[in-house]
Amino acid sequence: MEDDSNHFSKPETPNTMKAEAEAEERDPESNSSLSEPLLKRNGTLSSNPLALVGATVSHIESLDYEINENDLFKHDWRSRSKVQVLQYIFLKWTLAFLVGLLTGLIATLINLAIENIAGYKFLAIVGFIKEERYLSGLVFFTGVNFVLTLVAAVLCVCFAPTAAGPGIPEIKAYLNGVDTPDMFGATTLLVKIVGSVGAVSAGLDLGKEGPLVHIGSCIASLLGQGGPDNYRLKWRWLRYFNNDRDRRDIITAGCSSGVCAAFRSPVGGVLFALEEVATWWRSALLWRTFFSTAVVVVVLRAFIEICNSGNCGLFGTGGLIIFDVSDVKVSYQAMDIIPVIIIGIIGGFLGSLYNHLLHKILRLYNLINQKGKLHKLLLALGVSLFTSVCQYCLPFLAQCKACDPSFPEVCPTNDRSGNFKQFNCPDGYYNDLATLLLTTNDDAVRNIFSSNTPSEFQYTSILIFFTLYCILGLFTFGIAVPSGLFLPIILMGSGYGRLLSMLLGSYTNLDQGLYAVLGAASLMAGSMRMTVSVCVIFLELTNNLLLLPITMIVLLIAKTVGDSFNPSIYEIILELKGLPFLDANPEPWMRNLTVGELANAKSPAVTLSGVEKVSRIVDVLKNTTHNAFPIVDQDVLVPGTVVTGATELHGLILRAHLVQALKKKWFLAEKRRTEDWEVQEKFNWVELSERELKIEQVAVTHDEMEMYMDLHPLTNTTPYTVVESMSVAKAMVLFRQVGLRHMLIVPKYQGAGVSLRLPTL
Repeated sequence: MEDDSNHFSKPETPNTMKAEAEAEERDPESNSSLSEPLLKRNGTLSSNPLALVGATVSHIESLDYEINENDLFKHDWRSRSKVQVLQYIFLKWTLAFLVGLLTGLIATLINLAIENIAGYKFLAIVGFIKEERYLSGLVFFTGVNFVLTLVAAVLCVCFAPTAAGPGIPEIKAYLNGVDTPDMFGATTLLVKIVGSVGAVSAGLDLGKEGPLVHIGSCIASLLGQGGPDNYRLKWRWLRYFNNDRDRRDIITAGCSSGVCAAFRSPVGGVLFALEEVATWWRSALLWRTFFSTAVVVVVLRAFIEICNSGNCGLFGTGGLIIFDVSDVKVSYQAMDIIPVIIIGIIGGFLGSLYNHLLHKILRLYNLINQKGKLHKLLLALGVSLFTSVCQYCLPFLAQCKACDPSFPEVCPTNDRSGNFKQFNCPDGYYNDLATLLLTTNDDAVRNIFSSNTPSEFQYTSILIFFTLYCILGLFTFGIAVPSGLFLPIILMGSGYGRLLSMLLGSYTNLDQGLYAVLGAASLMAGSMRMTVSVCVIFLELTNNLLLLPITMIVLLIAKTVGDSFNPSIYEIILELKGLPFLDANPEPWMRNLTVGELANAKSPAVTLSGVEKVSRIVDVLKNTTHNAFPIVDQDVLVPGTVVTGATELHGLILRAHLVQALKKKWFLAEKRRTEDWEVQEKFNWVELSERELKIEQVAVTHDEMEMYMDLHPLTNTTPYTVVESMSVAKAMVLFRQVGLRHMLIVPKYQGAGVSLRLPTL
């Protein structure tokens, strides 16, 4: 059979498009007798870039986003009534509603816990300071932060290692088509929630925004699959969503809901998913995602109204990030564009520099973490001690400033929050550095973003603040706790933005708080390389549309400058984690390499007949790692002609479907094709979407090995098929935009006088 089936090439996978040449060298099927050439030519390579293929090989599984149009799927779709179709659509919207509701509730609970834990901690510090027990205050402050960090680190190290970090790079890889193991489980969700509370309450230089994105995605995944693996609900209506395609859509909605919960930015959340993480989009998904974020906003607004009445302990309007500068009159002249451009240039340069240094530090942390769990814990606790000592001791270096009666807030204050903290100063004076350091990160950003306060902060205080958070931003990210990059970058950017405005002085008409906002936006664009979503998020945060023109200028300049140095921080993390990712734009050398040349450099594919012997199927599954196999029939009568002896590419069958057929004993005593009723009696389309079963778990007797299986009803008869002369660049774009896992390559010429019947692309 294999000798005559040399017209079709091996299906390729999206996460190995750049790794074709070396992938098979480490696969067990490389030297297998099962392999026979399907595309035999003596062609020469047109360029040297083939040597680049295989530089980054990954053996992580891909996801099947393509609709598998086999006979069972077609029958199921034809047999669905209008009521069932409407029910399916209604359930999608119901899941979108539940994702938004639960994400909003959990985000509120996280904020409640952080504000109360951190609030009572800072109030206790105020008591020590009033009594001039400075050393006791340091021991208490450091000890509490140490315990909170220990709880978060132990949970991540011992129970859910995938809960450490922001989780956004892994979500980005998943939505790109890569199965990231253990990223969306129930244990990961619980550890992410508790760990975020502990790490943020401990005063570490990290935010809860990245973890909230991961939390929203975990909620969406668990709802879509009916709960955790060990306690999964088997309701029939839930099983319709147990496929990669629907699960991807639900996780996209969860990702957007997480961003919305972090910033109270529904439109920004949708745009974040569209711009940064999702590589496949459609209008129906846009509406459901926006609906989820709208539910999140309603939940957050309701809890804010409840908490404003004083029923949430120390949680008030400061518990959720909101930097309202709508009362600032934004007026700028042509000369103000110059400092705005400077902010964008500085933000792009500093963002790329931050990415470069963080890349080096993460490599160092990787070496430390490889030594074991104890080293992970010691690293996290060491960073916690350093952070606590700096936050407590550095305010003593600042000079006390006299309160100005024109200040819009109470001055000085020793409450949980406030813009003018007294700390160690006498009555009538405040410590501006303590206002920024001895508070939660949310309040620190709110204070430095404060408008109409040109004389509130000193040069030295802002310089110390900016330098400290640059150091902490580099050394905190990467420890074994849930952490986000949004807030550390906002803190650094707002610091240099405010410092620049103070240096310009009377040469600019813009408020110092607005410079802090622009600095934060520029650094985010320079590091994360996002523009549209960041612009909308900041507009929704500041509640001031007049900032739109200058914010757009800053973001565009910062991204352009950053792109000229290195990739975005999330792409760097993806590379460090070894997660394959298809870039949006193909490399130039891919234009000079065809998919036929790529297939010729690989080991040939393994094909199966439409009616195949059980022993061969078992042998193929046990001795190969391919996830799909072309179904090729010999001696076929060409429809509409009298030509016989043709070779037919019937389609592509998935490994999971073969294992499912073996499990259900889909065996025939004789070599024949089955009737439709036989297949529908044995299988249903919902069962075929499940892929947890492995070939090692299926037992086949010696007698059954001699029987046959009809694979035609389980075969996807419409796989994506391309001609061997297509460039690799064009094929990669097709992989990414359609969300493919497999692609068949067929020859440009075929013998025997029969024209090759190609599927329509």
